[in-house]
Amino acid sequence: MTQSEIGLIGLGTMGAMLALNIAEKGFPIAVWNRTTEVTHRFAQSAGDLAPRITPTDTLKDLVAALKPPRAIILMVPAGKAVDDQIAALTPLLDAGDMIIDAGNANFRDTNRRAKNASHGGPRFLGIGVSGGEEGARHGPSIMGGGRLEDWNRVSHILEAIAAKYHGTPCATLMGEAGAGHFVKAVHNGIEYADMQMIAEVYGVMRDGMAMPAPAISAVLEGWNKGPLQSYLIEISAAVTAVTDAKTGQPIVDIILDRAGQKGTGRWTVIEAQHLSAPIPVIEAAVMARNTSARLDERIKGEAHFGAAPQALPAGTLTIDDLESAMIAGKILCYAQGFALITAASGEFGWSLPLPEIAKVWREGCIIRSSMLNDMATALAEDPGRNLMLAPFFADHLETSHNALRKVVAHAALSGLPVPALAAGLAWFDMMRTQRSTANMIQAQRDFFGAHGFERTDGGSDHHGPWALQGGQA
Repeated sequence: MTQSEIGLIGLGTMGAMLALNIAEKGFPIAVWNRTTEVTHRFAQSAGDLAPRITPTDTLKDLVAALKPPRAIILMVPAGKAVDDQIAALTPLLDAGDMIIDAGNANFRDTNRRAKNASHGGPRFLGIGVSGGEEGARHGPSIMGGGRLEDWNRVSHILEAIAAKYHGTPCATLMGEAGAGHFVKAVHNGIEYADMQMIAEVYGVMRDGMAMPAPAISAVLEGWNKGPLQSYLIEISAAVTAVTDAKTGQPIVDIILDRAGQKGTGRWTVIEAQHLSAPIPVIEAAVMARNTSARLDERIKGEAHFGAAPQALPAGTLTIDDLESAMIAGKILCYAQGFALITAASGEFGWSLPLPEIAKVWREGCIIRSSMLNDMATALAEDPGRNLMLAPFFADHLETSHNALRKVVAHAALSGLPVPALAAGLAWFDMMRTQRSTANMIQAQRDFFGAHGFERTDGGSDHHGPWALQGGQA
């Protein structure tokens, strides 16, 4: 039997597509699934790629089918399933072999697994893979985390199967341990926010401007030819153009408004709080998904208070206003995402390569967009500068933030929920306010807790006179 160059465990949708991608790029691959029938059915359906695919019935067979030092990709659900699979594989592998977790793992789990691997077991690499089923099959964006020597052992395969931007593979080692999975989590958080902002603008057009789905599709298709060109705008134009075969209505009009999620956006928000890195647009997007799930409560709320969305007065907003608001919101969202990555880089000692992250996201992943090339350039010029202050994006914000303000204001007056756009606007205004209102918060904290404060004329740990007038510790 010809030994395979790499192995893969888990032949669900993503695992199967990734295995076909690897085989198509010329690398013999051995595969194993917990259900043997699934393994053989996959190999039999591989067509011309079948000669490069070796189906195996047991983990022992999988290990025997691989060239040493072995490398095995895990495509199993995050959490306990990964730990169980590592525990089952470890006795069968040599110290120089390597396990690669390519699922949506929490980066803290990846940190733990990498630490355990350093104690003499098989090597461990954690990689974030973005692009969904299509990306896995034809070229995903790949964000690696682990030791450089381990990455280099399999980088020729990962770069071969990755998406290409003008010939450059969208696959890069981000740093050690959980760095790759952290960057993937931030990617997913931005994805949540981008999707939510598109949904909000769709809602303004649908409920505030009484536009039917085909007309909204035409608007989105036009936007996809300008600064907002992106995969998410492209598919939003596509889905609003489709008619449901059963009812004859636009298919978006018969889809239940209860959004699902797998938790990666929530992880992003939790880590941002730990790192004191504000990402209000992403937080608003996660909140909106959670609220969408409360359909029964929303039905009762509308019955009690009346429907929130009302038609906008004629001429209140234009399509150009909405486009500019989306441009501003997108810039602010990405600026927050990269600021979070910067905070994590310092906290965990990863030295995350911000320009390379933007480049990896240019193709293959869900948030790919034309803006990312300019973001890569801006981050290369000054990685420590907030992206909203880079000249290219600052110019965009100067011309678009008033439209964002106009959209948020009129949406609020008409009861049209735009939480992500509103969060972006609030953050923008805070970030351009030299004298904030946090002095009041410091006075309050000193009054009830004697926490002290800094003075504008110098010095720290001062206290107000209220300490002598009944302030409580």
